[in-house]
Amino acid sequence: MTLTDLLAEQATLIFPRFAEPEAWTLGSTLVALATQGALPVVINIRTANRTLFHAAMPGAAPLNDLWALRKSHTALLFHESSLLVGTRHREAGESLAKHGLDGADCADHGGAVPIYVAGVGVVAVATVSGLPQLADHALVVQAMRIVLAL
Repeated sequence: MTLTDLLAEQATLIFPRFAEPEAWTLGSTLVALATQGALPVVINIRTANRTLFHAAMPGAAPLNDLWALRKSHTALLFHESSLLVGTRHREAGESLAKHGLDGADCADHGGAVPIYVAGVGVVAVATVSGLPQLADHALVVQAMRIVLAL
């Protein structure tokens, strides 16, 4: 995906509201999609200081929890998907270090998508870890689109 594609996609993923009930719906949708595809992923939905939903699917490794947290931090700091941040960095020959960020705390690989609420901004992030980065990102976007269509 290009930067243009990712920015256009981001503009379509705006929630009218997002709190615990919506986190449960989004998380449950992600679990259903992961179950349907037998995907060995960790699913995490969080705010900057609170976990709203977490699930580890069969086959997911403990390391996926750490990747999910690192990708979530990136999306929350930049208010952009971790894939968008990473794509921008790779195209510019840069890294998270340019921003003073440590790779032990953040990751600019796909899978974390910020949750925007109309008129408010970023309130949380939904993250998947366990697949190649484009597939992690696509799974989150797919679930968001399903929930937004409800």
